[in-house]
Amino acid sequence: MPKILPLFPSPIEKKATMVYFKRLKEISVSLPGGAGARGKRKKDDDMAAQEEYVHFLDIRKDFPAGSFPVEPVPERAWRNGLVVRMPNHLGDAVMALPALSVLRKIVPEICALYVIAPRSQQPLYGSLPIVDGVVELKQSHRLWRWREFRRLRQLRFGVGVLFNNSFRDALLMRLAGVGTLYGAAARWRSLLLKRAFRFPARPKRKLALSHQANKLLAMARAMGAPEWDGKMPVFRLRPAVDELRPGITAICDHPKLMTIASGAAYGAAKRWPSENFRQVAEAWIARGGIVAVLGAGSERIIGTEVVAGLSGQKAFNLCGRTQLADLMHLLKSSVVTVANDSGVMHLAAALGTPGVAVFGPTDYTATGPIASNWRLLYRKIECAPCFRRECPRGENRCIRQITPEMVIAEVDDLLINSR
Repeated sequence: MPKILPLFPSPIEKKATMVYFKRLKEISVSLPGGAGARGKRKKDDDMAAQEEYVHFLDIRKDFPAGSFPVEPVPERAWRNGLVVRMPNHLGDAVMALPALSVLRKIVPEICALYVIAPRSQQPLYGSLPIVDGVVELKQSHRLWRWREFRRLRQLRFGVGVLFNNSFRDALLMRLAGVGTLYGAAARWRSLLLKRAFRFPARPKRKLALSHQANKLLAMARAMGAPEWDGKMPVFRLRPAVDELRPGITAICDHPKLMTIASGAAYGAAKRWPSENFRQVAEAWIARGGIVAVLGAGSERIIGTEVVAGLSGQKAFNLCGRTQLADLMHLLKSSVVTVANDSGVMHLAAALGTPGVAVFGPTDYTATGPIASNWRLLYRKIECAPCFRRECPRGENRCIRQITPEMVIAEVDDLLINSR
């Protein structure tokens, strides 16, 4: 009869086992590849990650958003074509352009592609040959006017895509006769959509590691669109640069124009200090360049702070003094753009202008510019990204970690390597 071993070890066996494993651990820690070495390497890696602050972004490889089963749009659904409700904010609209460009490729040739967008963005879509027309909204955050609703109904589009999260817009598009709607699942509107796509919630105090443009591309691919080739759609800027106001044309014609976006619509926490931008501008002017500070009328005071003490012939505060068409030409004509996380940053990148962006309370992995010729400066701290409009500690430490010297060095390196 076989000997049955006891379920629990005797006290002597237990003590011997503990001594054995204690000695084994001591030997492991003392070896070059042991636990002690691994712990030291981890500490060194963490310190290196903390010191790293220059980031690059290629959304074809970086920060994906997952995928959904492909169910091509039925041919009978198209009717007169596709209408896309674009985001209201300029930066979000630019991040939707890759998805818009691949959707264009699945629209039948006899059909049109229209967008629904704020009236202020008409110059953006008017410069894109892939867009056949715009249904302009006078007040994009409110109920549509009857004229806007009637126009969409008259166009008789069969398929619609929502690149925002609005329940109101989904309902109005359905009431206007757009029978087949696609969009993200949000705000109880899934019942109005043919397919509602669900994405994970944004993590708190952590980088999302999933870019907004990739989420929209995932929706487009699920509708049967091809993979994005990494190229932004072609822009044909209108009017021509020589048809702009003479002062704007003269600035665009300068061979060493730097554009600066020192404001940020989201809030003060996203803004790198004005004096830092001024130091960058001063260094650029010292090398024979000129600087144009761009932004909305509400950011004019910020622009004044940036150009304070600089030559009026070399530094221009254009905040609130440009239309979108002017802005696009200025960015396109720039040698380089330096910006906060903002709509101007995204537009400059889409137009092919290289640049340097400073990130603090927002997430470069989710909303970084869609361009490989941009340097994104961000250093992780324990409370970022928080997405607060104002820093609750009153320090703005996350964004103040980035110094003017860091930005100037990246501008220099960027321009050297782009030659």
